Amino acid sequence: MFSKNKAKPTANERLHIARIKAMNCIICDNPAPSECHEITQGQWFTSMPLCADCHRGPINGIHGQRRLWNVYKMDELSALNKTIERLTQNMPSNGDLNEF
Repeated sequence: MFSKNKAKPTANERLHIARIKAMNCIICDNPAPSECHEITQGQWFTSMPLCADCHRGPINGIHGQRRLWNVYKMDELSALNKTIERLTQNMPSNGDLNEF
């Protein structure tokens, strides 16, 4: 469900959103499908997969007391880092990049 207060996602953003939703929760590893949480509303490429409890839960969720986030010592930036790491794990390796 998309908010009427932000622009409709582009085709590339919708593809990214689908990939995010197909991932396990980045905090507690609950199985997919997940909800797509944006760090900044409308910036879809800085989003992460969260289960309903880690996203909207009043006790554990990012929009609540963040207790589970605190247990795992995670903030939005570290969760985004973990999301990007998981997204790139299955990418084909490129020999040209090994020199870096």
